[in-house]
This record gives sequence, structure tokens and C-alpha cells, in this order.
Amino acid sequence: MAAATIDVAGIGNAIVDVIAHADEAFLAAENLAKGAMTLIDAPRADQLYDRMGPAIESSGGSAGNTMAGLASLGGNGAYIGKVRDDALGAIFCHDISTMGIRFDTPAATSGPGTARCLILVTPDGQRTMGTYLGACVDLGPEDIDPRVVGAAQITYLEGYLFDPPRAKAAFRRAAAVAHAADRLVALSLSDPFCADRHRAEFLDLIARDVDILFANEAEICSLYETRDFDAAAAALRSQVKIAALTRSAKGSVIISDDKTHMIAAVPVAQVVDTTGAGDLYAAGVLFGLTHRLPLPTCGAIGSVCAAEIISHVGARPAAELDKLVASAGLV
Repeated sequence: MAAATIDVAGIGNAIVDVIAHADEAFLAAENLAKGAMTLIDAPRADQLYDRMGPAIESSGGSAGNTMAGLASLGGNGAYIGKVRDDALGAIFCHDISTMGIRFDTPAATSGPGTARCLILVTPDGQRTMGTYLGACVDLGPEDIDPRVVGAAQITYLEGYLFDPPRAKAAFRRAAAVAHAADRLVALSLSDPFCADRHRAEFLDLIARDVDILFANEAEICSLYETRDFDAAAAALRSQVKIAALTRSAKGSVIISDDKTHMIAAVPVAQVVDTTGAGDLYAAGVLFGLTHRLPLPTCGAIGSVCAAEIISHVGARPAAELDKLVASAGLV
């Protein structure tokens, strides 16, 4: 078997993020569930955008954020996601390519426009998202490049992408290609509402195709229909090789075989915006795994990355993560 030439190949919704501050009253007036991601159509996206305050626009998407974090750590990544040949698609392509991330997925020349995520950040740092998937819904198995997936140590699947029907086939194809090349497959549950919507299919995917699972406390409890985190973690233990479960200020837990590693959160002076915290935690863990570091070190790198991202607005690193991790003595 040929040696892997890519650390991580991320597959997800190629989205341009539009981030603005909002108060609780605005969320209530717009009937948005605080702290959750809600799928919206094009007219609703236009309406919400018009009512938002001043905003920051940047390429995003959960797996895209993870790949940006991996690149900032010094990792070697590739990305598979669908954009349209429009202005927002050009922004996404430019941003991800300038980070050194390989992005070869052809842009659609017809159909819906490039996806956008309207992110409202409340004073407590929580983010509430309205997502118009646009061109993302057209990503299918034919977009899975076996040369990319087969060359990656780990293929990382974004749970948000599981909503469009054809994406399920894309996930299965990616997992089949990865495992045929003796590589690993990772999945992020992304959101408790995703876990609730696709519970049976996620459980089947995890049992058949997933080696590494990322989830936060709400997501894993939703998946196993319990309020008991320990019970959910116990149910998951026999299903995957590695589970990395985040618990906000409580830190995280990494489970592998019969071992459980408790990882402390890195404190920050002020939580400004939690957008991308889980994405960047995943970037740190994936970087550690692909560089053969011990699991507690992988988790500690994830904590450093998550702390950096919640200290400012936006889901892409504002500091060089490789330097932060080195100064913490983790590499």
C-alpha cells in the first residue's frame, strides 16, 4: 500500500459565513432556536441577511473550518465540497486555496448559488445559525475523488452534509475508498438536531464505516437518546476506535479501547464567539493523530485550538496555531 501523502481529506458543506452580532430579542423576533443550526431556503436567507447588522464574510463550513485549523497547525489537507461558479464560490475557492489546502472539486455551472451561513452571535458568545445550503445539496458520490481520499490518512466527514440525500451516497463511497486503501474514516455529528434527524442512519454509518467520532455532549446524548453523558459514552465505546467528546468548560473526553482520557479545557479571558469551537478542536485532534502523537496530547492540542477560536469573532484562526501549540510544549 502506497504511503499517504495527505494528512486529512475533509468532506463537507462549502459555505461562506456571514457573521454579525445580535441580541436575544432579535433571535426571538426571527423565531430562531438559540445555539442551533436551522436550514433555510433562498428567500429566507435574503430576508434574514437584510435584517442582520454589520457583518464579516469569510469562507467557512464546519469541515472547511477544521481544514483551516489543520493548515494553521502545519498539517497537510485536502477538501471536497460543492460551490457554484459565482462570487461567493470564488471567495471560498480563493480562501481555502491560499491556506495551502487542496481543493479540486469542480464548481457547478448551473443550479443554486454557493451556500451561505448567517451566524448571529449573542453577548454570551453563543452562535445561532441560519444556513442556506445552495450548491451544497448537489454534492454526490461522483464528486468523491478516489485519488484524494485514497491518499489521505484520515477522511473527515461533516455531519451537517448528511441532510441532502445524495450526500449519504457520497459518504458511503468516501468510506469505501478510504477503507480499501487501509485508511481511517472520521465523522463529526455537527449538531444535536442532525443527530436527532438522522439517528438510525448515523448509528448504521458509525457501526459500518466510522473509525473516529467527534461529538459534543449534547450531540452524543441526542444520538443515544439519553441525558446521561456517561451512558452515551459507554454505548459508543464499542462502536469506534476513537471517540473525542467535548464538554465545553468541562474540557473533553477521548475514549479508545478500554481507556478514557480526560482533557482539560484551556481557559480564556473572555468567550467572544463559540463559532467553530468544535471544528477547531477536531483540527487539533486530527493533527495529533496524523502525526502519531499520544491521545492525551491530541486532546490537549484540540483544547488549545478551541480556546483560540472562542476568543474572537469568526471560525478561522486569528493566530498561528502551530506557534500556540509549540509554546504550550505539545509538539
